[in-house]
Amino acid sequence: MTLDKARKGQVIKIKSIANELIRVQAIRFGLSEGEVVVCREIVPAGPVVISRHKQEIAIGRSLARNIQVELC
Repeated sequence: MTLDKARKGQVIKIKSIANELIRVQAIRFGLSEGEVVVCREIVPAGPVVISRHKQEIAIGRSLARNIQVELC
């Protein structure tokens, strides 16, 4: 499944980021493959908010659609 399909409260692991440009953007946020994060909020028609190590990150839907995740 992709990150934009995650539900609030789910603990997820980033499985893969296929697109090189998207991977570079994710690394700027401090996200990489293998990282475990928590989905904090899904803003309707807006970003997906995740948390990692007490830091909340809002990821745009277009970016989230390109990040493959799995439930932990």
